[in-house]
Amino acid sequence: MDNYEIVYAADDNFAPVLGTSLVSLFENNKDININVTIFDSGISKNNKNKIEEIFDKYHRNLPRWIVPVDLENKIGVKLDIARGSLAVYSRLFLKDFFDDDVDKVLYIDSDTIIASPIKKLWNINLGEKIIAATKDAFSKFYRKNIELKENDAMINAGVFLINLPEWKRQGVEREFLEYICQKNGKVQLNDQGVLNHVLNNKVYFLSPSYNLLSLYYDYSYKEMEEYRKPVNFYSNSEIKNAKNNPIIIHYTSAFNTVRPWYQNSTHPLKMVWKGYYDKSPWKNVPLKIEKKKGIKRILFSIYNILPKQISLRIASIFQVYIRPLLKKS
Repeated sequence: MDNYEIVYAADDNFAPVLGTSLVSLFENNKDININVTIFDSGISKNNKNKIEEIFDKYHRNLPRWIVPVDLENKIGVKLDIARGSLAVYSRLFLKDFFDDDVDKVLYIDSDTIIASPIKKLWNINLGEKIIAATKDAFSKFYRKNIELKENDAMINAGVFLINLPEWKRQGVEREFLEYICQKNGKVQLNDQGVLNHVLNNKVYFLSPSYNLLSLYYDYSYKEMEEYRKPVNFYSNSEIKNAKNNPIIIHYTSAFNTVRPWYQNSTHPLKMVWKGYYDKSPWKNVPLKIEKKKGIKRILFSIYNILPKQISLRIASIFQVYIRPLLKKS
């Protein structure tokens, strides 16, 4: 039986979220051998112990903990992080942690629920493609910032399956470093932008059921098109079918969304996440209330006061035009 090599990356703040994702992975994939590698950006001993409790509960081998490379120190460039922490870049540099007999590695973001078996995903024949991933909904201006053509498809980096022999053979990690240095650490969408630039035309595109973004639940398809103005994206029927048959739900962030690890969550599938959280070692830890700060608080308030169509148009201007303009380099 194959060993499924799964990679996560998290810091201490996201440890309970990571733990909840692991519970869902083990609950819904009981018939496969899973090895988990966790890129640890400062997870406390207490939270590590709780995460390892999950592995014991499901009779799994304990995770392999790896401290990510200090990328800023390695390349001598200050990284401009749009959100999250430097942990997001660790998923780009993993080849040295896997032996040559490993053919595939599946990276999964911590803010996910694995709602169904992943066997079908794992068994996809990637051929000479380097990764398999889902498309993301970005306008043409994001593509310009990372030197893509207007109609090139862009991926979301929350879930991707790596063809490790091709990843190594084609030297993509060296190209990642070169591109980050070329951009002086200021890459649109951070590591996701790096992946999109370097692996353009080397991606096997998956059904959106493998990475169902919050965007698909926050808006109708028509509203999503107006808000994001995506290029080379999924059809309405593809999104609808994926939502009816979810495999991996990705609770992505947005200024108008409160994610399910907060009491005041606005996500329609918050109780799906909560169901797995209640099976985790943090089940007796009350969820906090999210209090948006600064510009996010202002935007959140304006968005919810104005009529939805007006709010959507304003949000679209920021998302489609202003956000990529701020990252222009």
